[in-house]
Amino acid sequence: MGRGRRLSGGELPDPRRAAERLDLDLGGLLTGMDTRTLRAWSWVHRWSSLVSTLFLLMLCLTGLPLVFSHEIDEALLHRDWRPAAPGRVLTLDEVLDVALARHPGEVPAFMSFDEDRPVVNVTSVDPAGPPGRYTFQPIDRTSGDPAPPVAGHPVMEFLLQLHTDMFLGLPGMLFLGLMGLLLAVAVVSGVVLYAPFMRRLPFGTVRADRRAPIRWLDYHNLLGVVTVAWVLVVGLTGVVNTLAVPIIAYWKETSLEALAAAHEAPAAPGERSSLEAAVQRARAALPGRTLQFVAFPGSDYSTDRHYAVFFHGDTPLTRHLTTPALIDARTGELTAVAATPWYVKTLSLSQPLHFGDYGGLPLKIVWALLDLVTIVVLASGLYLWLARRRKARA
Repeated sequence: MGRGRRLSGGELPDPRRAAERLDLDLGGLLTGMDTRTLRAWSWVHRWSSLVSTLFLLMLCLTGLPLVFSHEIDEALLHRDWRPAAPGRVLTLDEVLDVALARHPGEVPAFMSFDEDRPVVNVTSVDPAGPPGRYTFQPIDRTSGDPAPPVAGHPVMEFLLQLHTDMFLGLPGMLFLGLMGLLLAVAVVSGVVLYAPFMRRLPFGTVRADRRAPIRWLDYHNLLGVVTVAWVLVVGLTGVVNTLAVPIIAYWKETSLEALAAAHEAPAAPGERSSLEAAVQRARAALPGRTLQFVAFPGSDYSTDRHYAVFFHGDTPLTRHLTTPALIDARTGELTAVAATPWYVKTLSLSQPLHFGDYGGLPLKIVWALLDLVTIVVLASGLYLWLARRRKARA
């Protein structure tokens, strides 16, 4: 038979073209895996990748500058500031009174503390105002004067919001969490498909003499396998981060409420005891830790009856693990030290692990390089799918 001869209405394929088509469609994986299983895994890998690829590309592109968000904000927004009266320190009650006097009718929600400045950040809310609208006041603890806020650059804030929930709130977070799960499925199915492929070709082989789709298939497989552990870690920690709202809500409704079950009535603002004394009592209950923030009664991180005073450790790992002491807001007595459940610890560790924010600048550079490689893997996967569709139409 000649190469151009037709049989049953079709042209006999060129053997080399046929082999390349098999490589592009199924990765040459027939060795060691039956055809039905191969096609099932190939279908799972293709569609889990296709459904999530555009969103994952968005997450990788926005995540790249976010890895260096602290360094970028410091470079673009750094301003020298000195406290007004060094050596003098207002009590936390005095700071709170100053903050609330500037916004009559509002009630405190949170109080946090700058690590490198004598500045206390008071977050308050108007009970009669729109839900979720807060007033944020950085206050110089040496004088009570307003202090310049340590805020992110507007571009970085935009990228963070896009990366976190696409400006859709909780539905956007949960949707991106679903995309993260699809990424995990795509990675696992890709490894399953690549395992028998390695029996036919040495690991890392790139067939540079073949057509562009075959070369990019080899690059896609190689880079995907090299980064598989990192992609799974970043993808799954991202999924955990998207569940922050329901995780905190569940923790508050179960563990925190159980600790406060002995109290019957919420603490009214006028009935609250000294905040300074409450923090000192909590510090005595958790010695050797760093004060992180205070959640006031009725806020998301506390109960209706307690100051929740949060502390964290001082090592690169424990600084992301918080432990609250619950102080009765009316009596000032210690109610309990709330042991942090495993799911809250998982959430606390997921965000720094997701952005590589626990090993300094060298680790961030590694994270950024792996992010770039992942962008290549995602883009090459999309290119291979388009090449396959063009071949099918032809």
